[in-house]
Amino acid sequence: MTVEIHTLSNGFRVVTEHMPGLKSASLGIWVGAGGRHERPEQNGIAHFLEHMAFKGTKKRNSLQIAEAIEDVGGYINAYTSREMTAYYVRVLENDVTLAMDVISDIVLNSVFDPAEVEIERGVILQEIGQSLDTPDDVIFDWLQEVSYPDQPIGRTILGPEERVRSFTRADLQAFVKEQYRPEQMVLSAAGAVDHDQLVKLAEEAFGHMERGGAPTLLQPALYRGGEHRVVKDLEQAHFALAFETASYKDDEIYTAQVFSLALGGGMSSRLFQEVREKRGLCYTIYAQAGAYADTGALTIYAGTSGSDVADLSNLCVDELRRAAEDMGEAEVNRARVQMKAGMLMGLESPSSRCERLARMVMIWGRVPGLDEVVAKIDGVDRAGVAEYAARLCASGVPSLALYGPVADAPEVGVLADRLAA
Repeated sequence: MTVEIHTLSNGFRVVTEHMPGLKSASLGIWVGAGGRHERPEQNGIAHFLEHMAFKGTKKRNSLQIAEAIEDVGGYINAYTSREMTAYYVRVLENDVTLAMDVISDIVLNSVFDPAEVEIERGVILQEIGQSLDTPDDVIFDWLQEVSYPDQPIGRTILGPEERVRSFTRADLQAFVKEQYRPEQMVLSAAGAVDHDQLVKLAEEAFGHMERGGAPTLLQPALYRGGEHRVVKDLEQAHFALAFETASYKDDEIYTAQVFSLALGGGMSSRLFQEVREKRGLCYTIYAQAGAYADTGALTIYAGTSGSDVADLSNLCVDELRRAAEDMGEAEVNRARVQMKAGMLMGLESPSSRCERLARMVMIWGRVPGLDEVVAKIDGVDRAGVAEYAARLCASGVPSLALYGPVADAPEVGVLADRLAA
């Protein structure tokens, strides 16, 4: 399998990976425009725009967009994150040209019909309501907000209801003009694809676009930490604790990810064994390390009863501190193997490869070889994990979000003191 990259004269990039033996292909457009690129008054507009891409173009209405892909057995979707927006499709190999036509059409030619804007506004307001009714969704928005208050990276991707109610067709068009520039776009494809064919199709679809002016400078992330607690009569008390950690441009992210797997990444992890298996305090508990361009977070999440939330909170902190003190070589080895296996198994899917190609080009301007990534994972040793974990415990105020019957949960300052003791 060979990764090939081509850059059009206007800065638009094409990255492909042919996977022999496959009869299907995944391809999509990734745009470096997400929640972090919004001004306060625009919060939620990147996500609104993603929705509107499917509501009609100059040559297809919303039903025709769906039918064009589904008539050939394909799948089309999109998502918005804090740093990018993606529009992607999965089709059989003979339908790649059709897929490219549809995906470029919705990215470039959306008409933002005012009637459709109003319909989709209602859909997004329903999505916001659904999120607010999903505790293990909304708690992570609160955790992000308390970690990075009054910053674009801390705001919800969906946006607040009052903002969504105010967006107009002109607002959507202005955001496209500001952010949807060729040098911020990547066409990524994997599976039964031909690189030269896709470069030609990209030139035809995107080659006419003019470069934008100076790129939008992201407001640097400034981690603060703190607490957001909402006491409500729910069946479960939802607990989420976070610490700032490495960005994806820092090799320490590999150490953070290995540590998070050993701490709470599977059934053999410390948190799962101690909190669920030995104590029976929860059904769901895990730890994970996520990253952005200039910051990251190690997060612990669990759901428990109101009567057990204090014990669970203290136990999670105790396990984190203990892991910093005595994590063994076997645990680190197991976490490294889990990380490598998860990555390599995932990349057997063309959709996963397509996603990885796009993200790597957006971040690095190149696609690191799997051998390079595996070497960095293998370079994480027990001493490095111990040193990383010790710094995490001494780092100061963590972020804490609590939702449900959580009146008895310890305050974030109490947990920070317990961690540093």
